Amino acid sequence: MDSYPIPLKHPYLCRMKFKDYSLIDEIKDQLDILGFKRPTDIQHRAIKPILDGEDVMAVAQTGTGKTAAFVIPMLHKFATKRRGAYKGIRGLVLVPTRELAKQISDVVVQIGAKTPVSVLGLYGGVEQEKQITQLKNGLDILVSTPGRMFDLIAQGFIDISKLEMLVLDEADLMLDLGFTKDIHDVLKKIPKNRQTLFFTATISKKIKSLAYDVVKDAIRIQISPKNPVSKNVTHAVAFIEMDDKRFFLENMIKEYPEFKFLVFVRTKVRAERVVAAMERVGVKAEALHGGKEQEDRFAILDRFRSTENQVLITTDVACRGIDIPNMDYVINYDLPDSPENYVHRCGRTGRGQQTGQALSFCSEEEVLLLDAIEAYTGEEILRYDIDNKDYMSIIEDTEDLNYNWKKLLEENTDPNEWDD
Repeated sequence: MDSYPIPLKHPYLCRMKFKDYSLIDEIKDQLDILGFKRPTDIQHRAIKPILDGEDVMAVAQTGTGKTAAFVIPMLHKFATKRRGAYKGIRGLVLVPTRELAKQISDVVVQIGAKTPVSVLGLYGGVEQEKQITQLKNGLDILVSTPGRMFDLIAQGFIDISKLEMLVLDEADLMLDLGFTKDIHDVLKKIPKNRQTLFFTATISKKIKSLAYDVVKDAIRIQISPKNPVSKNVTHAVAFIEMDDKRFFLENMIKEYPEFKFLVFVRTKVRAERVVAAMERVGVKAEALHGGKEQEDRFAILDRFRSTENQVLITTDVACRGIDIPNMDYVINYDLPDSPENYVHRCGRTGRGQQTGQALSFCSEEEVLLLDAIEAYTGEEILRYDIDNKDYMSIIEDTEDLNYNWKKLLEENTDPNEWDD
C-alpha cells in the first residue's frame, strides 16, 4: 500500500479580518507578521465583548483558537491603559499544567512583541530566582499553575490585590485535576470588580457551577457542533492487530517523510518501547511522558515544534492544550480509555484555520473503546480498509532486522526437512 489517502476538508473563514478590529497598530502589525489574517469562530465571537469589558463564558472544542481569543484583547487593554504605581499583577491566566503555562506565555510574548506589556509564565520544575526578579519589577500578565502561584503568594512575591482581569483556561481539566479549592482561594484574594474570562472545552453540571461562582452576567459563547472533533480534522480508523502496529507506523512515517507525526500511546513504558521500535528501523523519534523531568519535556516539545525532530511518541500528557504549529498528522497508536481524550488528541492537528488528519490503529482488544468514542462523538468514524494483501505487504516491508531474520529463516527452511 503506497499511501493513506484521507481527504482534507476546508476550514470555515469568517468575513472579518483582524485589521478591521479596534486594536492598536502594534498588535495588528504583529498578527500580520505571525500570519494571523482572519479570526477563528471563537476569536470572532469573543474578542469584541472582551474589549468591551464584558465577562465571557466560552465553551469551545480544542484547536479552535481559544488562547488568542483572550490574549489579543488582554494585550490591547493593558497596552492602552497605564498601570500606575501598582507593581502587582494586572492580568492572571490560571491553567492546569506547566506545559500550558509555558505555551500561553509564549503566545503572549509573540503577539505582544511590539507592545510594552510584560508577561511571565510561572510553573514548578524550574528555578524561581529569575521569576522572582521579574515579579519584583512589576508585571502585567502572569500565566501560572495554581500550585506555584500560591507558593510565591505565601512568600510575598506575588500581589493580585488589584487584579483587573482573571482568565481560567481549560477549566474542565482544572476541575478534573482537583483545582476547585485553589480557584475559590484565588477569588478571595482578588477584587470583586474585575473582568473574568472562563474558557472550557466541555460543559457539565460541575463546570456550570464553577462558572456561576466565577463570572457575573457573562456573555455566553458556545461553539460545540454535534460532533466535537474539530471540523478542520479528517479522522479515520484502521483495524490493525496490536503486535503489528509498529509496522504500520513505520510505513506511515516513511511514506510521508516531510510530515510531523504526533503519536499517542497508552503508557510511559509503551512510549519508550515504540521509540525503540522506530529506532530499529531507522526512524528518529522521541518520547514525551510524565516520567521525564520538566525541563526535558519542554526541550522535547521545542525540538518537535521546530521540526528538529518530526516524530513524537507521547502519552495523554500532550493531548490537552498543547499547540504544535503545522501539525500534519496525529496517530492514535493506542485508542484512549477516555472518549474525551480522543477528541483532544485529534485536536492537536487542524488548529485555528489549518486542516489536519488523524488516524487511529484499532486492535481487536480495542473495539469496545472505539464503540465508546463513536457513542461520544455521535458519528461513526471513517473506516480505512486495508485488504489482506496490502496488510501483509506492509508487515513484510519492515526494516526491522530481527523480524527480517525470522522471515529469512522461514523462507529458506525446507518444510520436508523435518519429516521422518
